Amino acid sequence: MAHQPPPLTGIRVLEFAGLAPGPFAGMLLADYGATVLRLDRAPIQPSSDQLTRRKSSICVNMKSPAGLALIKKIIPSVDVVIDPFRPGVLEKAGLSPEDVLLKLNPKLIIGRMTGFRRDGKYSMMAGHDINYIAVSGVLSLFGRKGEKPYPPGNVVGDFAGGGAMCFMGIMLALIARERTNFGQVVEANMVDGSAILATMPRLGLKTQVWNRERGTNMLDGGAPFYGTYETKDGKYMALGAIEPQFYAALLKGLQLQPSDLPGDRDNKDDWPKLTDFFTSVFKRKTRSEWEAIFDGTDACCTPVFTQAELEAQGFDQRPAVTLKSTPAYAIHEGDSSRPAAEGQGIGWEGSGWSQEPLEPGTGGEDLLGMWLGWSKGRHYEVENEGLVLRNTSKL
Repeated sequence: MAHQPPPLTGIRVLEFAGLAPGPFAGMLLADYGATVLRLDRAPIQPSSDQLTRRKSSICVNMKSPAGLALIKKIIPSVDVVIDPFRPGVLEKAGLSPEDVLLKLNPKLIIGRMTGFRRDGKYSMMAGHDINYIAVSGVLSLFGRKGEKPYPPGNVVGDFAGGGAMCFMGIMLALIARERTNFGQVVEANMVDGSAILATMPRLGLKTQVWNRERGTNMLDGGAPFYGTYETKDGKYMALGAIEPQFYAALLKGLQLQPSDLPGDRDNKDDWPKLTDFFTSVFKRKTRSEWEAIFDGTDACCTPVFTQAELEAQGFDQRPAVTLKSTPAYAIHEGDSSRPAAEGQGIGWEGSGWSQEPLEPGTGGEDLLGMWLGWSKGRHYEVENEGLVLRNTSKL
């Protein structure tokens, strides 16, 4: 079957420039065919945003009446707006989703991404990933017995619980619009997004899986058959031999008999000494030697690769899911599905491991020409490095 265009082809997105979660949602939309125009602040400020694949940019001063008028003029021609700001920022700027944006475009979907809940006691406080997952209960899950919780980077809050959840909400709203012919406000926050990811641990509080102190449960490093082990060369193997048949395959690869072990895997009191025993066993060989032993087996024992190693190996970074008939754009450079025309994005370079930053103002004016037929000098001008609408009195 011949491939059709990506599923979001023709969807137009206006993304207010922000930090990781908002740009990540916009990048996912772009990967699946949407055309994304990032709205950067004017006067122009350098951007550290790397989540810019297939995006274009214009610069606008939201505090300028003529700049604000330009944004309002664009709104009727887009399908999605991504709001990455703290509560009240759009309203203060005169772009309230309910009172302004949806009245300008009833079909518009406004994806709003916040850290804390909008209606919680932390709603007006500044925060980062670590704070959001802290109050969601998720941070308490990470760490070793008797030690303080440690943050797992910003993967859980910013990306999984934030940007990816906002992307999902926008997709649900697009589906709903097909039925109702109306857009709506989508509110995502990293507290609820992270908490829902921890559904199993929360429900597991009443089971044998998650009911002990962190670092002593089956899936958080407590079990000797579910964890990481250092190898002879200072690298690591990951072990997940939970089921008895997988555990048997592990022992076979380690050239061990159950009688060689200092304890019973089903007795949690024996877990610490079993862990110490496996620690000494794995240090007998290098990672590559263990790979050669366990590759192709059901021992659930695999190497722990670093990002640098994967890049050096030429690992193919791919879209999150594959749609067989309407696939996403490939992430690596040079694929024949590179976007063009309505799906064009100038900020796409690299192999999936390297990405040129999208400089503020790059490509956006061309996109305004495609979307609205606008041209500089006739429909808009540049003031203090930002675009402003001409003839604002006619709005």
